[in-house]
Amino acid sequence: MTKPRILFFGYSEVGYECLSLLLERGDNVVALITHEDNPHEKIWFKTPAVAAREKGVPVFTPESVNTPEWREKIAALAPDLILSVYYRHMIGTKILGLPGLGAWNMHGSLLPKYRGRAPINWAVLHGEPRIGMTLHRMVKSADAGAVVDQEGVAIGPRETAEEAFRKVLPCARRVLARQIDALLGGTVRETPQDETQATYFGGRKPEDGRIDWTKTSREIFNLIRAVTDPYPGAFTEVDGARLMVWWAEPDALAARGRNGAPGEVLSVAPLVVATSEGALELTRVEWRDGEKRELRIGQVL
Repeated sequence: MTKPRILFFGYSEVGYECLSLLLERGDNVVALITHEDNPHEKIWFKTPAVAAREKGVPVFTPESVNTPEWREKIAALAPDLILSVYYRHMIGTKILGLPGLGAWNMHGSLLPKYRGRAPINWAVLHGEPRIGMTLHRMVKSADAGAVVDQEGVAIGPRETAEEAFRKVLPCARRVLARQIDALLGGTVRETPQDETQATYFGGRKPEDGRIDWTKTSREIFNLIRAVTDPYPGAFTEVDGARLMVWWAEPDALAARGRNGAPGEVLSVAPLVVATSEGALELTRVEWRDGEKRELRIGQVL
């Protein structure tokens, strides 16, 4: 009996883990559609192209699959099932409608919360105590299809986005392992999402790391841990120079009443900056491009 033909769309280490699972099982993966690595992005994760090439699976990197040319190529691959795992582009409904066994996506949140891009970073930024992975049916709207399965993990209030990613990564493989036979057999069970609980967030850019000192110390700290290395980082500007803030700690002296205007430098050594309530000690900083500026007490960032 011929095994169902799986067309895999994917990127990131989540894509690598899920594709590796299928290949280890001996499933019939007919091709991988993925992305070229962005030269301006720090590639700190494994990518599924590595796993595909090791097993001789064809790898394609189109800028868009939603062109007549690529829809024709995908139709020629005759997929019985489409699986998308951290693929960064929207896949049009004409492609989603091709496989008889449906099109399915692994998303990095506990849907219906945090639909859209960079869900783990957004969850850390908002101080969520729990994150997860969700397998769901793909529909026209991003991450809005019925849920098949999901699994979550607790994250602490000091964990970075990368640490959270590492904790939740195994969830994707476990969810797929539980459900792949049902997907391939057409027997999977689905539960519609509760639209009243849905939230959506767009992609993040390096500029989104700019610190707003009028926010609370906790809000700023959450931003820092959400975008610290290997992500582009949080930053503030001093006389036209960018000061990257890779880590910070609540300032004990500020908690005892040494306050200032938001963004005011309260101390230089250690570097302490006031927020809308209290202050943060900036414990790991870096001047971008060597454009160092002198800081002084009373200066407002």
